[in-house]
Amino acid sequence: MGYAILAFDGADKARRAAAMDRHRAVISRWAEDGRMPFGTPLFTSAWEASGSLMILEVPDMGGVKAYLAEEPFSVEGVWGDVRVLPFRIAALPYQRLPEPGDPVATTRTHTVAFAYDGTDAEAPARRQAARPAHIARMQPMAADGTLAIGGAILDEAGSRMIGSITVTRHASDEAARAWIAEDPYMKGGVWRDITLHATRLAALPYRPLPGGA
Repeated sequence: MGYAILAFDGADKARRAAAMDRHRAVISRWAEDGRMPFGTPLFTSAWEASGSLMILEVPDMGGVKAYLAEEPFSVEGVWGDVRVLPFRIAALPYQRLPEPGDPVATTRTHTVAFAYDGTDAEAPARRQAARPAHIARMQPMAADGTLAIGGAILDEAGSRMIGSITVTRHASDEAARAWIAEDPYMKGGVWRDITLHATRLAALPYRPLPGGA
């Protein structure tokens, strides 16, 4: 079972810098042992740190609680708003993520998109109808690095897809929205509520993503 943790920083912005070294130590350990397939900071369009997206591969909410109990950003009050979303990574031919020793960008290179489906009775059928074309589009995007990671947000039972998370190589909201506009999920009326966040990829000792090299 996977979970996406969407966490937004509180008002005291100095806390993030003060806890950063301890945060990196924890997420490095979780990435190395496979419990954290991906993590990235979130920034505003003005390139100010605003939060984090952390994806966990743990069997249940007990694993999420164990992570949050270790995570300095959680324990030391960096994050003021933490949301836990059941999440499943799509198995695609992803390029490898940055590893320790790789250069890390200091400016925006990617965009995180949270795209929620409609809530009407026909929403699941629209997703299923558009899904083959969506996956077909994502395959080459993952292979060429346009899509760093993507997958489905699930309902609380973990049985129904209700949205998507994508991390794409777009350095502006405008470029990301143009890419989203061409997706079968957008053209098919699946995605109805989309939020974008600026980011750049962190270098961690990740294991390969599902389907990736």
